[in-house]
Parts: sequence; C-alpha cells; structure tokens
Amino acid sequence: MAYQDLRDFVRALEQKSLLKRIQVEVDPELEITEITDRVSKEAGPALLFEKVKGSPYPLLINAFGSMERICLALEVGSLDEIARRIQNIVEPEIPTNLIEKIKQLPKLKRLADFIPKTVKTGPVKEVIEKDRPSLSSLPILKCWPLDGGRFITLPLIFTKNPVTGTQNCGMYRMQVYDEKTTGMHWHVHKHGSRHYQDSERRHERLPVAVALGGDPAVIYSATAPLPDEFDEMLFAGFLRGGPVEMVPCETVDLMAPAHAEIILEGYVDPGESRVEGPFGDHTGYYSLSEPYPVFHITCMTRRKNPLYPATIVGKPPMEDCYLGKATERIFLPLLKKQLPEVVDMNLPIEGIFHNMVFVSIDKRYPGHARKVMHSIWGTGQMMFTKMIVVVDAHVNVQNTSEVLWRLGNNVDWKRDVEVVQGPLDALDHASPLPKYGAKIGIDATKKWPAEGHLREWPEDIIMTEEIRALVTARWKAYGF
Repeated sequence: MAYQDLRDFVRALEQKSLLKRIQVEVDPELEITEITDRVSKEAGPALLFEKVKGSPYPLLINAFGSMERICLALEVGSLDEIARRIQNIVEPEIPTNLIEKIKQLPKLKRLADFIPKTVKTGPVKEVIEKDRPSLSSLPILKCWPLDGGRFITLPLIFTKNPVTGTQNCGMYRMQVYDEKTTGMHWHVHKHGSRHYQDSERRHERLPVAVALGGDPAVIYSATAPLPDEFDEMLFAGFLRGGPVEMVPCETVDLMAPAHAEIILEGYVDPGESRVEGPFGDHTGYYSLSEPYPVFHITCMTRRKNPLYPATIVGKPPMEDCYLGKATERIFLPLLKKQLPEVVDMNLPIEGIFHNMVFVSIDKRYPGHARKVMHSIWGTGQMMFTKMIVVVDAHVNVQNTSEVLWRLGNNVDWKRDVEVVQGPLDALDHASPLPKYGAKIGIDATKKWPAEGHLREWPEDIIMTEEIRALVTARWKAYGF
C-alpha cells in the first residue's frame, strides 16, 4: 500500500524504531546541522525536531539517510526489485500472435495506471495565503557557517516547458533573500534551467510551483535523472504503484502534489538575477557565490500544521549519498539497455555521484573498455563523470578495495589511461574553467595481445573449490 504522504512515512519509520523525536528547542541556524551531521555520520536514525526556534512547525531531516530507510521509503526489500520492474518495461516480450498480444494488455494497463491524477483539492489546500504569503514562519535552515543565508534544501520545483507545455519537477536549493523572494539554483544543464532559458528567449515570465513534502516516491522522483519531457510524477506513480494526486495551483498555471505539506507559488522574471551562495555543498566544499534567477512568491498553500522537510549536504557520507545509491541501482537496467556489455556499476559514496564510476563489463574485443567509457560520457547526467574505471565481468565493483587492487595491478599508466575534455558539473571547483574540463577513463581490464600487451598475463590466485569445501566442512573441527 503506497504512502499517502510524508506523515505516512514518518509513522512507518517510527513503527520500525528508525525515527528519533527531538523535543527540546533547537536553532535552525547551524545547530540542527551539527546534530544531523553527527547522527548521519554514525548511520543514525531519521530526526524529527518538534520545537524549532522561531517556527511553530516541526522539521523532519535525515529521513532517507540509510539503505534500510531508502528501501522502506520506496516500499521494497531491495532497490534491485525496482530495477527488475524497470527491466520488465524496457525489455518487453515481443508478441508473435494474437494470444500473446492479449497477454501484454495487463502490463500496458498497469503503465496507464501510473499517470498522475488531477483532483480538485487536497490537504495542501487547507490554508490558502494569497494576500501576504511569507516564508517567515517556516523553520528554514542555515546549514554551515559560511553559507550566504538560509536555504530551502528539499524543494520539489515544478516548471513547464514554455514550448511543449510538458511539466517537469526537479530539486534545486533555494536561498532565502527575504520573506517573499529566494534564489533559484538552476544549473545550466538542468531541465528547470532549460525552461527558464526558453522563457527568457521569448521574453516571458516563467511560472514556478515549489512543493515541500509529499510521499517518499514523489520526493525521490524529483532527484531522478529522467529524460527531458518525461514527467517525474509519472515515474513517482510507477514507484509507488499508483497515481500521484495533483491539484491546480491558485496563481500559476501548474499542477502540484495534493498531499504535499506546503506549496509555494510564484514566478521567475526573464533577465533578473541575484548573487546566490556560498553554500556548503555535497562536494564537501562551499559552492561559490554566483548570480542565479530570482523566485518571487505570489501564494502559499499549506496544511494547517505542516511538517517541514529538509536535508543537509556536506562531506560524505550523508543523506544524499543514499539517494544517489538508489539512483545507481534503479537506473542500472536503463544503462544496460544502452550498453548490454555492462555487468554492474558502482557510484562510490566518496565520488559524490559525479566524480567516480566503477563499471564491470563482459569484454569482447580490443578497446572495448574505451568504448564503454565514451558511451557513459555520452549518457545523460553521466556526462559529468570525472573518473571512470572499467574492470572485467568477474570483478565485484561494489567492493571498493577490490577495484583499487585491480587498479594498482592491471593498469599501465601510459597505455591504459584516456583523458578527455568535456562538460563538468557546475559544482566542480578544480577545473580551470567553470562547467568544462578534463575527465579520465582508466582501463583496468585484463589486457590482450591485440591491445599491445604481448607478455603473458598471470592468473588470479584462487583456491580450488574442493579445498574450500573441505575447509568449510571442517571449520569447527579446527577450533574456530
């Protein structure tokens, strides 16, 4: 049974003793971050701060901060269950006769069942503030000492393609300038930014709706690397096994989740920008101050007593790392669809999503590893990957120690390394130019004579299965 909203998920967390309620007053400026950072680094529970200084509303944070909680959020025993469901869709059986076509109909109907459902109203409309909408009552965090101000850190930002009319949802931080304006941290590569650029070219104001809260599938879907023009709420429906209910906004022509906690409605004007940042980011460094578009609030709708969702980012591991691992597992089948030779993939937590990818392949021909590198660099947001390490099929890429061992033993640094120039994530601070620089691919597979390795390649040291079975059977006899 899908969660109806964020409160449903909180109840589930509490039933499994995965939630800690903090009942003393805490300050949203730095104090909550320090508490959460310590808990996160120790793989601790979700936190519900019931008394936040300066706000009447409670704050939920670190809700997705473990693999157990991510699986609970998406209602699966393992994220690979979702991957298998996606694989069933992207690799359907091709019907060869009428009976097989009829058998495919239930699958098509299930896909149709995930389309977002429009409703007239919902819990997020319990209070409608059009005259004097204000952010002042919300427990918005200042996360780190050098941050440029307070930031909304877990927003679901809805915009509409001004040409096609297709709605998009993404997650971009929002620096609070005053009670009615914020920054809109749209990186140039993101869909929200593309909508803004298209509106700017047309000299049109871009309507925006910002949802705070929602059921976990809705929140996760805002972070998912989906193709352009693919509705994130349809994907959320797929994850939760039923349609997301959406309500029309009051002052902008957009739809928003009916079971969110808060909706901020407003607009971004063409050509208007303001300095945003610094911000302590998921790289573990402060992202620098730069001009970004400005969001103006025209209306706030909310529940009578909303639950404010937040997250913090910083040096890994933190909550966002587990969202990243979810993306790794869930979207692996789509990568395999494009690259059937891929066996498995690991986005190490230390790589903060876009710095490192370990990938194992079923190597079939000389130069195969390099082909995979370039294919990955040409795949959606994986174009930002700064380091790709390719290993053979039998290597466990989920074991970082094994990958590093192969890296140390299997690589000739002159022959097996490829450095290319291309797009980089906007948060990369090491490149000489913003958003553009060098990336490295490392072929750590076994090298063939056809790849210029004319020496004999040694075998791995592996004990025989007979001896392994013998020792396993006698283990207790040895006194262990």
